[in-house]
Amino acid sequence: MTLTADFPVFAFTGDRLLARGPASDVVPAVKMAADAGEGVLTFDAVTGRVIDLDLRGAVEDVVARLTPVPEAERRGPGRPKLGVTPREVTLLPRHWDWLSAQPGGASVALRKLVEGALREAEGPDRARRAKEATYRFITTMAGDMPGYEEATRMLFAGDWTAFDAAVKGWPEGVRETARNLSAGAWRNGAGALRT
Repeated sequence: MTLTADFPVFAFTGDRLLARGPASDVVPAVKMAADAGEGVLTFDAVTGRVIDLDLRGAVEDVVARLTPVPEAERRGPGRPKLGVTPREVTLLPRHWDWLSAQPGGASVALRKLVEGALREAEGPDRARRAKEATYRFITTMAGDMPGYEEATRMLFAGDWTAFDAAVKGWPEGVRETARNLSAGAWRNGAGALRT
């Protein structure tokens, strides 16, 4: 995995949250802790997956290996402000007829249809991603802690109150990170990010 400097990560040493933020801010703390002989786990803050870091050399060397985000990737090809990318679409003639009759033409109609589908699927997709990320994280960090099985069941059952009760006895860093990762999994907005 190529890690960009602005990639959101967090790191633990034991059950203590060491650092959280963009990789360029977290990696120096990880390197120093590893050099001090502490076991460190670094996680992708979006997916909850463990990330392997190349910690060879000095702190500056480790940070220098992070990939900067190129300007071209930020804007994309096509119309620079929109990041429009031309691609081929295969449709039946009746679909093309309908699209061409829409105000603004086929491109505008297709963008509106895609945006509508994205908005409609955003809630369930967000909940699924939050559950998966939380599950990965708690399996790694709390798999042998009391309440793990109950927390897992309640996470997938969508019961924030029972999930929160199951993680209550966990060390603060693990508990709060699990709560934060799971925030998108709850329908009623429970479990909002805590600072």
